[in-house]
Order: sequence, then structure tokens, then C-alpha cells
Amino acid sequence: MTSTAPETEVRDRAPSLVDARVPAAGGRRPSPGRLVGIDLARGIAVFGMYAVHVGPDVTVGGPVGFALETASGRSSALFAFLAGFSLTIITGRPRPRTGRAGRQAVARVAIRALVLLVLGYALTALDTEVNVILSCYGLLFLTALPLHRLRAPALALVAAGGALVLPQILYVVRASLGGGGTSGMAELLFTGDYPALTWFPFLVAGMAVARLDLTRRGTGLRLTLTGGALAVLGYGGSWLALHLVPRALPAVASATGVGSASSAWWSDTAGEPHGRVPPAWLLVAAPHSETTFSIVGNTGVALCAVVVCLAVADRMPRLTRLARPVAAVGSTALSVYVLHILALWFFGDVWYVPAVGEDGLSALTVLFSFIATAMVLATLWTRRFRRGPLEHLLHAATRPAERVG
Repeated sequence: MTSTAPETEVRDRAPSLVDARVPAAGGRRPSPGRLVGIDLARGIAVFGMYAVHVGPDVTVGGPVGFALETASGRSSALFAFLAGFSLTIITGRPRPRTGRAGRQAVARVAIRALVLLVLGYALTALDTEVNVILSCYGLLFLTALPLHRLRAPALALVAAGGALVLPQILYVVRASLGGGGTSGMAELLFTGDYPALTWFPFLVAGMAVARLDLTRRGTGLRLTLTGGALAVLGYGGSWLALHLVPRALPAVASATGVGSASSAWWSDTAGEPHGRVPPAWLLVAAPHSETTFSIVGNTGVALCAVVVCLAVADRMPRLTRLARPVAAVGSTALSVYVLHILALWFFGDVWYVPAVGEDGLSALTVLFSFIATAMVLATLWTRRFRRGPLEHLLHAATRPAERVG
């Protein structure tokens, strides 16, 4: 799809988890800027993951509990969606790079993927309470690379097909394993907390959106309507299925050991299944249920969040200036993500993060401390440097790609 706006439409200077500042076709350097709205969305995703990792339990109820439930799963899905967006920027937006520049871009993504795989395993070895997603991202980048030349409609079709088929494959694979332990690639693909098999559609959906001409009139409205429709289809479809399919709700409740599974159409509070997973589990849409309904619903939420952030950055300059610290966090996402895991590991025996449902106020204080620290550090850093500290190292690691002919 062609674009009426050149790549220099991006104006923010800070990098992302997958740094978009790579040489353009013909050796020209692109603008040092970035899409501010994408950074803003990525910053919100980071804060959502902070909320899940150090915030109060959702049982605190009220607006805080609702916000925490909304962040659970959906923030990491938004992050995966944005990773697909960044992958497309690297390999060429709105048209994929070709020739030597294209091969170099592919090499950069491949190197980044390998670095993220190693870094993810290293952070997991720290044995914190965080389910580290970086290794999953690394594998997703590698598996999505063959699709980088596809146009937006083809990418959207791949994402839709993946959402419809891959959860069923995952269910069959997990059932065949019978709950047995796995490691390595099998864990990354099937049995881990972030199975790449069912997170693949999020990344491809982000690639599809990045292929579009986001400056074209009406594109934002169409994407918003699409995102809303996907959210209704995912969560609403799950609610209908759970209530219309005979004995679906009792089967899910029995598998999770909770008294009621009435919230399984949108919330993690329904719990996770223990032992044999019934086929009725495929009807839920809880964020980490790895079902078709959950992928469709979470993709809709991610799409709406991205469109809103892009609209704010494009049309509300005053609000964008106020949100600059959030965008700074998004532009140094890898650094602040790793930093919060290291903080949990290093200070785990020093401070006390309240247990589930024990002291919501204290956990909320810890959460706000993490958010405030990230915004201050990211803002100060991006005022002086073009890339975050880990983003700079990641960029340096990809320099051998320049030798690709």
C-alpha cells in the first residue's frame, strides 16, 4: 500500500524495544524521530505490566481492581502488537526495503531476536515472580520475518487465521503432553506462560497496521471501529458461548476450582485450569487463556489503544507534551522493563511487596514508585541520549548486519 507521507513523518527522537532507526534504502538516514503515539502506547503497556507484577491484587475491587484486571494480559498483548509495528518500521514502512538494504534489515531483526532470546533466559534465571516475555518476543521476531514483505491485507489475513487455528492446535498439543514438563523450544512454543504459538497473531496484527498509511483520512476511524468490533466479538462471543453451550460454565468452574466461572469471558479472576483442561476452556476469553476469543478480544483492545494514542499525538499537542514522560518510558521500553525485573530481584529481600489481597494500599504505593521512577529516569535519559542504555547495546550488537551484501 502506498503512502502520501514519507518516513520522516515520525518526530520523536527516542528508540523502542526494536530500534526503528536503521538506514533507509539507498543508504539514506531516516529522520532520528519516531511516532510519538507509538511510544505513548508502549509506555502505557509497560505501566500495565508493572501493575500486574507489583500492583495490588484485583481482589481489592473498585476502580483500582477494575484497572488492574484490565491491565492483566492486555498490556503484554499490546506490547506484542507494538513489537510487530516496530518490526515493520525496521524492514520498511510503508513499503518493505529491497535489495541490500532489505537484507541488512532482516539481519538486524534476526540479531535482535537472538539477543532477546538470550536476555529473556537470563532474566528468567533470576527466579523472580515475573513471567519474562522477552524470549517469546525473540522467537516471534524470527518466525514473523518471512512475512515482512506482505501487504496489510495479507498480514491481517494471516493474523486472523492464526487467531482462529493456533489456539486449537495449542490445546491439542498441551493435551497430548498430559501436563508433562518441557523445556527449551517446546516451552517457548507450547507450554510456557507466553506460548509463541498463540502470541504470533498479536505480532502479525501489529505488522498489518504498520503497513497502512496512517495519515490517510478515515484510516483512524476505520481502525477504531475494527478494534471495537474485535473486542465485542472476542469478549461478547465468549460470554454468549459460555452461557449458550450446555454445561460450559460448570466445566470451566470445575477445572479452575473456583465457585463461579462467570467472569471467564474477560477476567483472570476465574483462575487457571488444573489437571485435565476441558474443551469448554476454549470458550473463555480470560487474558492468558490462549484461546481464539481471548486473542480476538485482546487484539481489539490493543488496536483501539494504539489508534487513540496516535490521535492524541497528532491532534492534541498540549496533552502530548504532558504525556512526554510516558512516551519517554515507551521509547526506552527494553531498558525500563529489564530494570524493574532487576529491582524486584535485588530488592526482593529489602522491601515487602504485600501478598495477594493483604494490603492493597502498600502494593499501590510500590506500583506508583515504579512508575514514577521509570518516568523520571526515562525523561532524563532521553533528553541527553538518542537511545536507552540497553537499546544502545542492542543497536551496537546489530552492527555486523551492515556487512551483509
